[in-house]
Amino acid sequence: MYKFIICFIAGIGAGLGTGFAGMSAAAVISPLLITFLNIEPYEAVGIALASDVLASGISAYTYGKNKNLDIKNGVVMMIAVLLFTVAGSYVSSLLPGTAMGGFSVFMTMILGLKFIVKPVMTTKEKMVSADPKKRFVQSVICGAMIGFICGFIGAGGGMMMLLILTSVLGYELKTAVGTSVFIMTFTALTGALGHFAISGPPDLWSLVICVLSTLLWARIAARFANKASPAVLNRATGIVLLVLGAAVLTMKLFGGAEA
Repeated sequence: MYKFIICFIAGIGAGLGTGFAGMSAAAVISPLLITFLNIEPYEAVGIALASDVLASGISAYTYGKNKNLDIKNGVVMMIAVLLFTVAGSYVSSLLPGTAMGGFSVFMTMILGLKFIVKPVMTTKEKMVSADPKKRFVQSVICGAMIGFICGFIGAGGGMMMLLILTSVLGYELKTAVGTSVFIMTFTALTGALGHFAISGPPDLWSLVICVLSTLLWARIAARFANKASPAVLNRATGIVLLVLGAAVLTMKLFGGAEA
């Protein structure tokens, strides 16, 4: 029962973060599993990535059904992210002491404040008026940058994508989140398969509960986000990110978790 409660709560946080902001489930699930269930960090990340796959997939479907998904540029960015994640991971393996575990938490909280203080109010009309060639080049460059940093430090992918899509590529918030979760579906699948291939199958019950709970709450969050006005969505996204960031930071400080 204790394991069920911890995994279900982890899924609530991860699902809300995914559905509202395209946040990686690893930022929430990993520290909870490590701190309260004593699951090995590598296995915990694998469970979190597996939870991300269906949650991001159902979120992407919901955003796509509401025409808030840019598949064309999303595929371009996804390919760049996947390729340069491998490159970043390789470079990281050659250098000592590159752990930056607080990066994802820091970015989560900063983005939360940004959406509350300076909301993204770009309209879809303004977004689609951008030059397609320029956006293609930006997608490749930004995807490469995100992938390399994620591979190098092992965190922050979803948050970085949301920041880049809204601040650099000029996406309105719903399309930015929809495109982000679309990309995260495939990056999480690749990461989960890699983790399980190396470490073997994870704790089955933890995996099943985390996957189902994350899927449920991501679906709820994505449906709410697509019906909300831009002002409400910015506030809701900011609050969710701030609360999740503060919760994970508290676990890191007092629980000794290495997420």
